[in-house]
Amino acid sequence: MTGRLRTDFSGLSFPNPFILASAPPARNAEMMKRAFEAGWGGAVTKTIGLQGATNVRPRFGFLKERARVVGMTNFELISDKGLDHWVDEIADVKRAFPDRPLIASIMGSLEPADWEILTKAVEAAGADAVELNVSCPHGMPEQHMGSFMGQDPELIKLATAAVAGVATTPVWVKLTPNVTDIAAMAVAAKDAGADVIAAINTVAGLVGIDLETFEPLPSVAEKGAYGGYSGRGVKPIALRAVSSIAAAGLPVSGCGGITIWEDAAEFMLAGAGTLQVCTAVMLNGFGVIDELSAGLVQYLERKGFASYGDAVGRALPGIGDYSALDNTAGAHARVDPEACNGCGNCVPACADGGFQAISMNDKTAVIDPAVCDGCGLCPSVCRPNAITLVRS
Repeated sequence: MTGRLRTDFSGLSFPNPFILASAPPARNAEMMKRAFEAGWGGAVTKTIGLQGATNVRPRFGFLKERARVVGMTNFELISDKGLDHWVDEIADVKRAFPDRPLIASIMGSLEPADWEILTKAVEAAGADAVELNVSCPHGMPEQHMGSFMGQDPELIKLATAAVAGVATTPVWVKLTPNVTDIAAMAVAAKDAGADVIAAINTVAGLVGIDLETFEPLPSVAEKGAYGGYSGRGVKPIALRAVSSIAAAGLPVSGCGGITIWEDAAEFMLAGAGTLQVCTAVMLNGFGVIDELSAGLVQYLERKGFASYGDAVGRALPGIGDYSALDNTAGAHARVDPEACNGCGNCVPACADGGFQAISMNDKTAVIDPAVCDGCGLCPSVCRPNAITLVRS
């Protein structure tokens, strides 16, 4: 199975493209070794600073739909362990899994020397690459770190140049989506010496408010903060970032909302050379690698791709600006009367959000082709999938 998934990326060989993102699942050596035993292709450590940070409790909040978690916010800081501790942790992982790429996530201040010290130390410990965290949206920006730097191309260049100037391994830069043009930020990193762009980190947000106590969620002694939102809900934002960076000709490690194998395949087609996963692991455990890998292998086989790398970026030619779209191309909705169950969901959707083209006739939806605009709304509310959009 792993043969088709094996990929070479930024000079490193991965048995599969699935990597633990820099987050709680990569909090220590023991956890990363268990992930590798489970089959993960690589890992990015929890972000390492010169000194450890002190977290608040609780620091995770969840967006739920019918008791099912559909998104998560957090304001967890970088690792609570300092550089000296992490030197030993990195060495421990590499002794146990010398052939599995381990990327050290680091975060420094506005002083280039911080980044240089961190880079030299993690490389000496055995890290195969260095990932700059200039994207954390909470806690660290108040200290002029994290996304404070990632929202300014000159500060991105400052940190990247400091690392690239001393690094002997590939330099990855993880970017924040909380900017107007992430591709421009990626180019700034590349110009300063980055080999890979990792995108995206979490989206700044507030996951909710307790309607009874009026407290923001999560609540720390009745107070909250804006945190980083993650989970499958951020996938559209991440896909936009990954595709725009890949279209600019830059190698990109994709992350943000990869939950099932179909998500992974979409990131691959959008240009992601590797796939970083966090929230899905936090909610389901390291074992999710089995379904992710199996599903992606079957997809590659079905589409005739000999390897993961052969499929990377295949969707990019069709992604572009609105001005490139043909507004003369026609489309219309069509109902399969055998599949229609008469639920009628499509009628109010079209009446109140579309073009009043659908009616019910003997418990079957009927579309007036002379009125239908082909907007694409009705298939989304059709539970039995009886409505399809047909190109004219």
